[in-house]
Amino acid sequence: MIKIDLAIRRKMKRLRSGNPPRIMDLFGGCGGITLGFVTAGFELVASVESDIWAAASHAANFSRFSRGKSLEAHSQARDIVTETPGSIFRDLGIKGHVEEQVDVLVGGPPCQAFARVGRAKLRHEAYRRSANDADTAFLTDGRVNLWQRYLHYVRKTKPLALLMENVPDILNHGGTNVAELVSQRLRTEGYRVRYTLLNASWFGIPQTRERMFLIGLHEALDEDVLFPAPTHHSVLPAGYHGTRATARKLIPEIPGLGFELKHSHCWINDPDEVDGLPTTTTAGEGLADLPPIFALNWLECGKLTRGRKDPSEPVSYTSSRPTTAWSRLMRQWPQFGTTDQTTGHVIRYLPRDYKFFRLMEEGWQYPEVWRFVEAQRQQLLNGRWRSGEGRNADCAQLSEFIREWTLPYDPDKFPNKWWKLHRDKPARTLMAHLGKDSYSHIHFDSDQARTISVREAARLQSFPDGFVMRGSMNPAFRQIGNAVPPLVAYAIAMAMRSVIGCQPLNDMRREMLGLDKRLVTTTVGRDRKCAS
Repeated sequence: MIKIDLAIRRKMKRLRSGNPPRIMDLFGGCGGITLGFVTAGFELVASVESDIWAAASHAANFSRFSRGKSLEAHSQARDIVTETPGSIFRDLGIKGHVEEQVDVLVGGPPCQAFARVGRAKLRHEAYRRSANDADTAFLTDGRVNLWQRYLHYVRKTKPLALLMENVPDILNHGGTNVAELVSQRLRTEGYRVRYTLLNASWFGIPQTRERMFLIGLHEALDEDVLFPAPTHHSVLPAGYHGTRATARKLIPEIPGLGFELKHSHCWINDPDEVDGLPTTTTAGEGLADLPPIFALNWLECGKLTRGRKDPSEPVSYTSSRPTTAWSRLMRQWPQFGTTDQTTGHVIRYLPRDYKFFRLMEEGWQYPEVWRFVEAQRQQLLNGRWRSGEGRNADCAQLSEFIREWTLPYDPDKFPNKWWKLHRDKPARTLMAHLGKDSYSHIHFDSDQARTISVREAARLQSFPDGFVMRGSMNPAFRQIGNAVPPLVAYAIAMAMRSVIGCQPLNDMRREMLGLDKRLVTTTVGRDRKCAS
């Protein structure tokens, strides 16, 4: 017989009386998870985010939904290490006991220390300092243990349900399955827990982003953990199978826990065409109706210049009505819809490289373009020499010509630095590194010859066109790359509603994406095709 805490009992009664479930978003970023849950009928209690621009974006989009008193208080950057639920609620003017304010706790602790890219950077910095522990520097990164702070908030707020998101590499962090470790700790707090890998393309998003999602339900609910079933299928690029192999190979034991390990992993098979699912959205469909930016032409006429780019600058659509299902969702997302304009359609000033982007074919990465440009450069040089132009040119002119037609990176060391989107396939994973450069996502249209814009990155991540980003272009790109795709969060939130006692809600995906009711109401759990 489970002893039900009074706060838990009150929350269950409140939801079953028809009241909206309340969420608190930790490591909230600009609000990818928040947007999904708010759209699914959840009420935002509070968010915690340490980055000033991400906190400002979160407030700009969600202060109208929050129980907090003011935009200024909502936009305050907060450090989860020093802040407590009580101090946050007091600052926002939220009264009442802390443990009765939050029905669902959500958040994704920073992933850089878990991701392989982040590990390599930490090793590099450690080697530069001649540190003795360089090879294992990622294990001592303070961000690794922020999940423990997440657990502190679980203990203080006593949510009915919780969601944690992170990169797949969290399943094998220096030989430790951190997701399993978190699961075991949550069990001691009275939660049933499961985690799995979900790919954004499975939910119609034009991006093959894969992440670990962990869901916990309080035992008092007496419900199984459910994940949203895929609504679309896609053919994932090479490289994803290794991640899947890691996910299946669960660590048999975690030293020092002091109790038997019970694996929480839920394996969801890749959806296939034979399942009767539609193909996922392509990059071409995803970017529909946004006006073209002809970088080379704009550069020549002075319309594209160096300097700060403003993501709040408005731009008009190319059609009065959406031309694809994805464009309809982006332009008509509930409470974030737009009319004839959107914002953030700004790109990087890269005058040297636009000509290279124009030469690239769809799907080319840096080695392909490097080899092609080298061959082109030799032909140009030989042509200039045969015509006499090269023999008559002074050294400075010839050096400038060679410099302009020489790519700067070793193709063996930077194989993935550049990549040109396929218009008829989803894009690959958007990274926070977009805040530094966006060569990893070059527009598929050679006539435009450019990298993607802030708004296009938002579209590929499923942020609607009415969602605004605060800060300049670089912080905006970083916020988008760090976020959880809102449509994935929405799918999880809709599945979660069914097990925490909420009243039924119409699913926007039926109208916006034209999905069959069966696709948006199917879930994956212990009673369905979920292999533990």
